[in-house]
Amino acid sequence: MPLLGQTGSTPKKVSFSSNPFSMGVASGDPDHKSVILWTRLGPKPLEPEGGMPDHPVEVRWEIATDDSFKKIITSGKTTATSALGFSVHIEAQGLKPDHWYFYRFQSGDATSPIGRTRTMPTPDANPEKLRFAVTSCQHWEQGLFTAYQQMAQDQPDLVFHLGDYIYEYASGRGGKVRRHLGPEIETLEQYRLRYCQYKTDPDLQAMHASCPWFLTWDDHEVDNNYSNDISEQSGVTPAQLLLRRANAYQAYYEMMPLRSTSLPKGPNMQLYRKGNFGKLAELFVLDTRQYRTNQPNNDGKDPLNEAALNPRNTLLGKQQRKWLFNSLKSSSATWNILAQQVMMALVNRNTTGEAAYSMDQWPGYAAERQKLLEHIRDHKVSNAVVLTGDIHSHWANELRIDDLKADLPTVATEFVATSLASGGNGNPKINALESLQAKNPCNKFHNRERGYIMCDVTPKTYTADFKTITDVLKPGGVTSSRAKFVVEAGRPLIHPA
Repeated sequence: MPLLGQTGSTPKKVSFSSNPFSMGVASGDPDHKSVILWTRLGPKPLEPEGGMPDHPVEVRWEIATDDSFKKIITSGKTTATSALGFSVHIEAQGLKPDHWYFYRFQSGDATSPIGRTRTMPTPDANPEKLRFAVTSCQHWEQGLFTAYQQMAQDQPDLVFHLGDYIYEYASGRGGKVRRHLGPEIETLEQYRLRYCQYKTDPDLQAMHASCPWFLTWDDHEVDNNYSNDISEQSGVTPAQLLLRRANAYQAYYEMMPLRSTSLPKGPNMQLYRKGNFGKLAELFVLDTRQYRTNQPNNDGKDPLNEAALNPRNTLLGKQQRKWLFNSLKSSSATWNILAQQVMMALVNRNTTGEAAYSMDQWPGYAAERQKLLEHIRDHKVSNAVVLTGDIHSHWANELRIDDLKADLPTVATEFVATSLASGGNGNPKINALESLQAKNPCNKFHNRERGYIMCDVTPKTYTADFKTITDVLKPGGVTSSRAKFVVEAGRPLIHPA
């Protein structure tokens, strides 16, 4: 039976003149008995159709318990077609819970790099620890992806990528180290090519091959700061944006290790979902772009005025919000981890004068934010931790119903990961940091260098290790720990580790 989104055409024999696995392998969305294995055939990844023939091609796959593949436990074959850009998504089933495996693909006489992946513990298991990385924002032109080297050495069980996996901009916009190919992307072929370019990065490939990922998008996978069917660019109609969104979503699915439940239907794609790591952690992956209402106050930096407080504003949309609230209410996990895109803390960016909050982030949707935190409080949701990307800087925040009132009880904690490469090297020195933190008692740490967060979770503690890298503008940058914080189970306060 062909996989969803692929045809049943009989594949033809093929001989490749160069490596068809030029974009590596990846795995994602694991549960306790299955995981998605991904690759995309492309002997010439930066050419139309990746240099593939105009007919279906057979792809074989194997899973083993050893990296020499002497102990193959399951295998199969599928067909790669142009309908999905010659990508394949294998739902490898019947695996043992809480186990590591090795996998590879073959097509023609070519064999892919070996990937390493794992399953989750059973839902009723009591694992002692979970380690995962949090990353986002990797602009091809603005920085090298060197930090993935240290991330792989940290040996996480999982990676959460919170969006801006690619950037849509034309070649040369803010370019520092390398150039995008072509103009700003809008067609399916252009989005495919942009992903192929990013996927050729060796550090990104190696990190994908080291463990399974949970991925979600932010805005640049489509268009900067878009909201649902509204473009930030004047003169773009909703119909035009939805056509562009359909192209972007199709390419996103093709290039990511996602389950078939996320296969797009035109401009719509089911991306929010959840998983669990036994009873230790419930994992919620959210989508704050596809269903949101337009940013209030023309997407500026403004006070929490009537427009920002409008109860009709939504980041989640009605259906996703209902799903999330019900899932949080029914969760029995020790830790409830919300992986999403934009900062939830109410951070006043103006250290002098009138308050200024980002309307693209949760402050622009303050009523929904309040409902979410009240829901967590009222239903005694255990140890809620919010993971955030987007903003190209590290933050550690304590979340209250009103973050300006430090005497209110903390409801949840938020750890914001800086960009992996976007924005160049950033700046280790922050002007007016003391004033910023005085205005925002919710903030316990802030840094504007590049890097990621490595998190270690046990039944008693959640530890966030904020990593930074010395240089993303040239090879050889060194990644190290900048600051480490811990949250104790049952006490949502952030302390130095």
